[in-house]
Amino acid sequence: MRRLSVFNNVSLDGYFVDANGDMSWAHRNDQDAEWNAFVSGNASGEGELLFGRKTYELMASFWPTPMAAQMEPFVAERMNKMSKVVFSRTLDKASWSNTTLVKGDLVAEVRKMKQAPGQDMTLMGSGSIVAQLAQAGLIDEYQLVVNPIVLGKGRTMFEGIQEKLNLKPTQTRLFGNGNVLLCYVPA
Repeated sequence: MRRLSVFNNVSLDGYFVDANGDMSWAHRNDQDAEWNAFVSGNASGEGELLFGRKTYELMASFWPTPMAAQMEPFVAERMNKMSKVVFSRTLDKASWSNTTLVKGDLVAEVRKMKQAPGQDMTLMGSGSIVAQLAQAGLIDEYQLVVNPIVLGKGRTMFEGIQEKLNLKPTQTRLFGNGNVLLCYVPA
């Protein structure tokens, strides 16, 4: 069975996007060699990336650009080459390279994907999708990067959860730029 992980940046007060839906606060370059090596290491992995429409549109508008290639050449190359799935009821097509558009029932589609042969999957951003898949018990691991910033307002990725999720910590890592990686699995 394929595994599904969530990888998201969150603020110290628990938001994955600010009040304007922006995530750029989590992608500032702090000149931290350890953090940059971690990001490059993550990008060098295999697997399939999953997005909701909003996160997909943000990613697709940045990673294929010359600016992305200049700022993060290795990550940009990997993001553009990796297999990607976008879940949307409103998109007509997915034009970013190696992207499949899925319009069906989210939970049912992800259940099918987990049963199918293939590489593990990572869901990025996509707060409403995280909440739905978490509630359905389909997420195998949560990788959260807590950034040293307080946003005051925004959206959490768990909005809409109806029942508590008990999680067990598996890893913690502090980076020089103040980011803290927290990894959890369902308890």
